[in-house]
Parts: sequence; structure tokens; C-alpha cells
Amino acid sequence: MNLPNKITLTRIFMIPVFVVLFYVEFPYHELVSAIVFVLAASTDFLDGYIARKYHLVTDLGKFLDPIADKVLVSTALILMLTRPSVFLLFGEISWGLMVAGIAVAIILARELIVSGFRMVAAGKNLVLAADKLGKYKTATTDAAIALLLACMSFAGETGAVYPAAVGLALFGIATLLTIASGVNYIVRNRSVLIDKKEPEGQSSEEQK
Repeated sequence: MNLPNKITLTRIFMIPVFVVLFYVEFPYHELVSAIVFVLAASTDFLDGYIARKYHLVTDLGKFLDPIADKVLVSTALILMLTRPSVFLLFGEISWGLMVAGIAVAIILARELIVSGFRMVAAGKNLVLAADKLGKYKTATTDAAIALLLACMSFAGETGAVYPAAVGLALFGIATLLTIASGVNYIVRNRSVLIDKKEPEGQSSEEQK
């Protein structure tokens, strides 16, 4: 296993640490969990950079990298919904949480659809790498999550309203990028879902 793949595995192993820090009560524990999240998310760019620069791109890396990122982001989003104070920035109103829940559902649905595409492609001995739009989506989502997590430690303080508002704006942009990148991914790789036609005059039994 090469260095980029080891870095990717490190990101996966940091997820349980992130979860524990998020839930264990101590001063500014949400801020500490945000720092761990940023460190874990940063490995996504590090392993890709090393793999490309030193020509260490492998099929295993193309498989592990998106999975590690999806698990990290999905875990963070679900945890944040269990403590939704940051989504109620403009008062204790239910629509704030409802919108956040819908956005999280969209993000998770996109990841499941893309994973399904990759499974079909794998059955055809194809590996579908992430595109640039997907990278932008990931970076924006990571930034939004990190900022919102950090703001949880300062909930109720006047100064926390402004960075939290920026985090929510980034979260909205990330949701839009999620939709755009998902549609682009499906359109760009639609050939994966097209079954090859059997040659005329030859039945499927004869091909076996």
C-alpha cells in the first residue's frame, strides 16, 4: 500500500475520534471536533496531491478516497442534526431545522447515487474518478461544516452570529453545488448505464 492510500486510511481512522470529541462534554469540545474535522478533511487534498505528483494513482486509491470523504462528511452532517442549534440562527423556528434536514438529505442522496454509479462501473471494470465540480462541492461543504461546528462552541454569544451566518451561506452554496455536480456526474457517465447490444444473429446463450 502506497503513501497516498495510507493517508486516506488515516482519514477514515480519524472519524471515530471526531465523533467522540463532538459528544464528550468539555469546554469548547465542538471547536476541538471542528479542528479534527479540518485535519481529516485536509488529508483529502494531501493524498490526491501526492498521488498525482509522484504518479501513485491507483484503482484502490480512486476507490478509497471518495469513500473516506463521504463517510467523514456524512457523519459530520448527521451529528450536527442531532444538535441543531447552529441551524436555528434566526430564532427558535422549525423551518431552519427543516431546511437543514432537506439539505442534508440532498447531499446524502447525491453521494448514494454516485456510489451506485461507481458500483455499476466497477462491474464493467471501470473506475470513475471525481470531477472538478465535485472537488469544489467537497471543499465548500468541508468549509461550511468546519465553520458551523466551531460556532457551536460559542452559541449564544453575539459575535458568533456573523461567522455562523457565513457558515450557513456556505452550506447553502454547498447544497447547490451538490445538485449541480450530481447532475453533471450522471450526464457525463450516463454511458455506464447503457447495456451493450448483442451482435445480430447471436443469442445470449450462444455468447456464453
